[in-house]
Amino acid sequence: LASLVVIFTFFTIMRPVFASWANVSGGILMSTTVIGLMAIGVTFVIITGGIDLSVGTSMALVAVITGKTVMAMHLNVWSGILLGMLVGTILGAINGILITVLKLPPFIATLATMKGAQGLALIISDLKPILFTTDVKGWDSIAQGNLIPKIPNGVLILFVGAIIAAIILNKTVLGRYTFAIGSNSEATKLSGVKVDRWLVAIYALCGFFVGLSAVVMTSRLGSAQPDLGLGYELEAIAAVIIGGTSLLGGKGTISGTIIGALIMAVLINGLRILELQQEWQYVVVGAVILFAV
Repeated sequence: LASLVVIFTFFTIMRPVFASWANVSGGILMSTTVIGLMAIGVTFVIITGGIDLSVGTSMALVAVITGKTVMAMHLNVWSGILLGMLVGTILGAINGILITVLKLPPFIATLATMKGAQGLALIISDLKPILFTTDVKGWDSIAQGNLIPKIPNGVLILFVGAIIAAIILNKTVLGRYTFAIGSNSEATKLSGVKVDRWLVAIYALCGFFVGLSAVVMTSRLGSAQPDLGLGYELEAIAAVIIGGTSLLGGKGTISGTIIGALIMAVLINGLRILELQQEWQYVVVGAVILFAV
């Protein structure tokens, strides 16, 4: 949190317009929503000592499947949102099954589903974006509307999602077993816990947040972009690691992940306002990730 304050203060001194509410809400917070939602899901997975490389392309696949189904069946906004979250949950569960039933390492299993999701998104969409804005009434309001004045709905979804995830992680059996599996999987199994079942549930929960991020992304863009998503998984993982979650498992917080996602967004937004060349932006972000870890 202190690092976030220091970075924010630095950019504000360099360019006072950086601290304007228009930039904070429309630039920083809105750009945090998609990566933040993905990062919340990935936090659960990394706490177990696993990894999910498929979240980016799975988001694109969820968006495409949701778009195609909503258009074909003339579904309303709420049905589309539920469909997106359901498809995401199923994709997450598939990752969990590959890891637990086939005993594949999480890195390999999710690498395979990452490439598979990337290809399926392109095939299902016929390489064309699927437009939402004009065809589904109210779809743009999911992320860009304002239930609370001056706060975009996408930001509201992120913070409500973070609160729910924090409650699940800290106050439920699923959360306790997430930490237990990450701390010592064998000891947890010997204690009588059905580790494989809980791992499937954890990866499914990650998929749920991926589905939610897909809904928010399509609302922001007004379309489902089949070629979008590749690279998002690395930003989500970076946000989780910067937020203090251990890659070895057994340690992590949702609040830390949100702060990590905000640090990434503040950095990128601030560097753009300073008009730093994009190639140097990558270098600075890479250095910050290295320093944080």
